[in-house]
Amino acid sequence: MGGFLFVVPPLVGHVNPAVGTAAALAARGHDIAWAGHPELVRGLAGADAVVFPCALPEDGLSRPAGLKGPAAFQFLWESFLVPLADAMAPGVRAAIEAYDPDVVVCDQQAVAGALVAESLGRPWVTSATTSAELVDPLAGMPKVAAWLDGLLAELRRRITGGAGAADPRFSPHGVLAYTTRALLGPVELPDRVWLVGPSVAARPAAPDDFPWEWLDASALPTVLVSLGTANNDAGARFLNAAAEALGGMADRVRAVLVDPGGVVEHPVAESVLVRRYVPQLALLERLDAVVCHAGHNTVCEALWHGVPLVVAPIRDDQPIVAAQVVDAGAGVRLRFGRADAARIGAAVEAVLDPAQGHRKAAEAVGESFRAAGGSESAADRLETLTAESAVPGVRGS
Repeated sequence: MGGFLFVVPPLVGHVNPAVGTAAALAARGHDIAWAGHPELVRGLAGADAVVFPCALPEDGLSRPAGLKGPAAFQFLWESFLVPLADAMAPGVRAAIEAYDPDVVVCDQQAVAGALVAESLGRPWVTSATTSAELVDPLAGMPKVAAWLDGLLAELRRRITGGAGAADPRFSPHGVLAYTTRALLGPVELPDRVWLVGPSVAARPAAPDDFPWEWLDASALPTVLVSLGTANNDAGARFLNAAAEALGGMADRVRAVLVDPGGVVEHPVAESVLVRRYVPQLALLERLDAVVCHAGHNTVCEALWHGVPLVVAPIRDDQPIVAAQVVDAGAGVRLRFGRADAARIGAAVEAVLDPAQGHRKAAEAVGESFRAAGGSESAADRLETLTAESAVPGVRGS
C-alpha cells in the first residue's frame, strides 16, 4: 500500500474535492496525510485526519469588493497565493521529510507543495479543483502571464534555491481535473490532464440543526442561494436583492439563502429561510435550482445532482466557470454588479421553466460526472502513478 500526502490551501472549495479522493484511497488501504491548516482539514476530512501543520499568511485573503478582472487576478497571486506559499513551505518540507510519501498531491493554489516536492525529487500530482487554469485564462493577457512567470520564479528561488523547472500549477506527472468535457467544452488540454469528474463525497457529520420540516411543509420548488464562504465582502447587496426577489415569488417558490456573514437585512418573507450554514450536499438532493457566484465546487455539486443554475460570477475563475455552465445549457448568467431583484427573479423563473431545457442539460452534465468516476477515478490514477514512478528511498519502493 502507498502513502499519499495532500497539500491544500485554507480554502474550503479546494479541500473538499481532495477529501473525496483521499477517502477513496483510504478505503483501498492506503495511508493518507495532509499538509495544511489542521482545523479546516479535520473539519472537512474528519477529526482523525493526520495533518502536518503549515503556517498561514497573517493577512489572509481580504480584497476590495470592487476588484475584478486582471487586477483581481494579480491581487490574488501577489497578496495571497505567493505569501501563502512562502508561509506553507517550511511545513510542507517538514511533512514530506517526516511522512515520506510515495506521491504528493498538491492543490493548484498551494504551490509550495509542488515546488518543495519537485526540489526533493518526489513524484507530485496537481489537484486542479477549478477548470479555469485548464483553459489558459491568461492567453489574451501576455503581460500578466509574464508578470506571473516572474513572480513564480522569484518564489522558487526563495523556497528551493532555484531547484526545479516545472510549472507548479501543472505537474508533468499528472493533473487531476475535477470536471468533464460536458462542462469544460472542446478546449485543448496540456499533456497528462486527467478528466476524472468532480469528487463529490460524504463529509463528516456536523450538528444537523437544519429545519428539514420546513422543506417538507410545502411542495413548491426550492431554490438555494449561496455565494460561498469567501465573498462576504462583496455579497451583501446581491444577497439582499435575492431575498427580495425570491420573497416576492412566495406563491411559486421557496428559498434557502446562505448568509455566513450575517449581511441579510431582516425581516424577510416567510418563504425565504436564511441560514449561516447549510448541509449543502444533503440539501442538493431536494433542490430545483441554485443561485450562486459560479464557484467551481458549488457548480459541480449542483450539476452532479442535475440541478440547474443561475450564475453571477464575481472574479477569479468564476467568469470562466459561468461561461461553461451557459455553454452547456445548464443555466443562466447574470452580471453580478447589475443583478437586482427583478433580474434575479427573471433568471430563477427561466431555469425553473421546463420548456427552456436547463434542467435536462444539467442532468446530462451530471450523468457525465458520474460516468467519469470522480474520486474513484482519481484514486485509480494515483495508484497507477505509484507503480510507474517508484523512487529509491521512498515508502513502498
